[in-house]
Amino acid sequence: MKAKMILFLFYFYLTALTGVALAAGNHPGVHGHGNDGAGKPGVVSEVDRTVEIEMNDAMRFIPDKLTVKQGETIKFVVKNVGEMEHEFVLGTEKELMEHSEQMKQHTEMAHEDPNMIRVAPGQVGEVVWRFTSKGKIDFACLIPGHYEDGMKGAVSVVTDGASASARKTTGDSQKGHQH
Repeated sequence: MKAKMILFLFYFYLTALTGVALAAGNHPGVHGHGNDGAGKPGVVSEVDRTVEIEMNDAMRFIPDKLTVKQGETIKFVVKNVGEMEHEFVLGTEKELMEHSEQMKQHTEMAHEDPNMIRVAPGQVGEVVWRFTSKGKIDFACLIPGHYEDGMKGAVSVVTDGASASARKTTGDSQKGHQH
């Protein structure tokens, strides 16, 4: 309940100060916007493969580079192996930078949207995402200071004709828990 109140106050504050309608979708598909630049939420029953990613206190993702096929639905299983909270957020570089600035101004902002998950130390989270457009999609931890310290990575989205691979994948889309 407290998180919802904080989120509501953040929306109110942002709208009052900027006069910008949040529905314009100028940040990484968060808060229910229809931004398709990074893709769209995936459906668990349509997962093509699972990719495991570790987050650590050295401010790194392992792996930090992935290749997927356009149209592929990936279940990211994100494990925090560090001792502080970390996030996994998908979006364009521009969107991630804008959202990072918002996070700096509102350090207590806590949220989870289809393109992101915040994971406590020692815990595991999941993001299911369908990559609809070819090109590069970035991911990052947007907790203040983490992005600036290099906690980011990239997904190369290729057409069906190109080979898709990830350094650490699991073929069984039904392993792990589902949200």
